[in-house]
Amino acid sequence: MWYVYILNCDRKTFYAGMTNNLELRLIEHRNKKSFFTKKFSEIELVYKEQFNSKTEAAERERQLKGWSRKKKLVLINKSLQ
Repeated sequence: MWYVYILNCDRKTFYAGMTNNLELRLIEHRNKKSFFTKKFSEIELVYKEQFNSKTEAAERERQLKGWSRKKKLVLINKSLQ
């Protein structure tokens, strides 16, 4: 399985990524092993989606990365309901 996820970094910046091992990837983010997220002290998983193929996940990740902060917030808030 592949996952696309959104992290909230220091409660101000969203980071979208993809992985086939979400638990390990979160550990890597929190242990400063990711180029983008290593500068943040607080990293929280706020959204995730599951896909059967890497291709589908990559397509969705690319889509989310192109979205505005506002649009990502709407998606995250809908998933919490």
